[in-house]
Amino acid sequence: MVKNDTRAPAPSGKRAERNRQAIVTAAREAFVREGFDVSMDVIAAAAGVSKVTVYNHFSTKEDLFTEVVGQAMDEAHADMAEVRAHLADAEDAREALTHVARALVAAATDPSRLALRNLVTGELRRFPELGRAYQRRGPSRSAAALGEVLGDLCARGHLDIAELDVAAVQFFGLTIYPHLIVGSFGAALPEDLADRLVKDGVDMFLSRYGTNDRSGDA
Repeated sequence: MVKNDTRAPAPSGKRAERNRQAIVTAAREAFVREGFDVSMDVIAAAAGVSKVTVYNHFSTKEDLFTEVVGQAMDEAHADMAEVRAHLADAEDAREALTHVARALVAAATDPSRLALRNLVTGELRRFPELGRAYQRRGPSRSAAALGEVLGDLCARGHLDIAELDVAAVQFFGLTIYPHLIVGSFGAALPEDLADRLVKDGVDMFLSRYGTNDRSGDA
């Protein structure tokens, strides 16, 4: 369906911003609770606004869902920025990478974010743009953020990585991908196994990219 490019600009101002955020918050809860087919009437009522107000801010439900996913991913990236700042002076690669891995796992297994991810997967056939938007706001940014962390550790001599983008995917594979696979079935890894995956994953990563400095005798 072709979108109408003559649509009026979204409302602006402090009240409009409060309404917009109330809509997004209500929509996130509704999507997680009821799925993508939840009605806009339900979302409007939960947000305390009219359905007209919802459509003034978001022309389609797909647009609203994309914003919901985007804000959820922004929260995860804000957490990653804090992790990077925390590691600014890290002197032990194993400790630093373990901290990163635990932060990534916590973000990936957050129940509402995991539910949104599964919703995106389930709606790809009907709304392929949702998947593209999720990729832009989520995994692509996460890979770039992790690449920056790994680059920081390389610059300080703790790691030796020629291709940061490849190394980032490998680190994801060793630490958080198992959680995403199991989470797609509505399950979770046992806590002891999750902890072992982090520890062993970091050790395997260091065996490939660690230097002989203070990387934990890698």
